[in-house]
Parts: sequence; C-alpha cells; structure tokens
Amino acid sequence: MPKLSKKTVKQFAKYMAGGGVYFWSGYAIFALCYSGLKWSWFPAKVAADAVGWTLNYLVQRYWAFADSGHHLSEMQHVGRYLTIESIGFVLDYLIIFGLNSIGITPYIGFFISAGFFTVWSYFWYKYWVFPEKTKTAAH
Repeated sequence: MPKLSKKTVKQFAKYMAGGGVYFWSGYAIFALCYSGLKWSWFPAKVAADAVGWTLNYLVQRYWAFADSGHHLSEMQHVGRYLTIESIGFVLDYLIIFGLNSIGITPYIGFFISAGFFTVWSYFWYKYWVFPEKTKTAAH
C-alpha cells in the first residue's frame, strides 16, 4: 500500500473538519425543522442542505483545498461544486427516501448517507472541484 504524503493526510483532516461542519450544522437544522417545527423530512432536509452546502463550500474552498494552487476561476469552482453537489443531492435523497420507506428514521439515514459521501465527495473535490494546478496547467 502506498504511503500517503503528509500534505494529503493534512488535507484530508481539513476536509473531514469541513464535512463535520456540513453534517452537524445540517443535522441541527434538520432536527429543528423536522422534530421542532414538525416539517416532513424532505423540506427539513432541503433547509439543512442549504445551510450545510454553503458552510461546506467555504471551508473546503478556503481552507481544506486552499493550498492546491487553484487555476480555475471562482465561478468555475462554484459551478463544479454545484454540479457535483446536485448529483450528490439526488443520490442522498434517494438513500434517505429508500431507508425511510423501509422504516429507518431519517436521523439514522443521515449517518448512512454521510458514510458514502465522505469518500465520494473527497475524490470529486480533490480531483475535479478544487484540482491542484499541474505542471502543464501552470505553463
């Protein structure tokens, strides 16, 4: 197994911190809307994601992947982020819906979905949303 560089380990730790901000802020918003305000799971999840995605983008762009030598414009980063999160949105909702339909509470569904997206999002962010500037791109 290849050894991970110190930079990669540090970047992944920052990525996980950003994911934590996304997950726990979204979880809190979801709990407030779903249990506190008695919304159905879908609009509560939409509200949770709106807050979570915003905070996550800021952490990933300006902290976790900040030293990647970005060569894309801010709008390209935002466009790519919205593209991959839109795909993730559909997958996430299908996971939560599917689990809910078989009797698994959306609260547990959040954790199951988050496990999948921890790996999914890291690779998309690292190699496509916030890619490092390559030697060929630098010239």
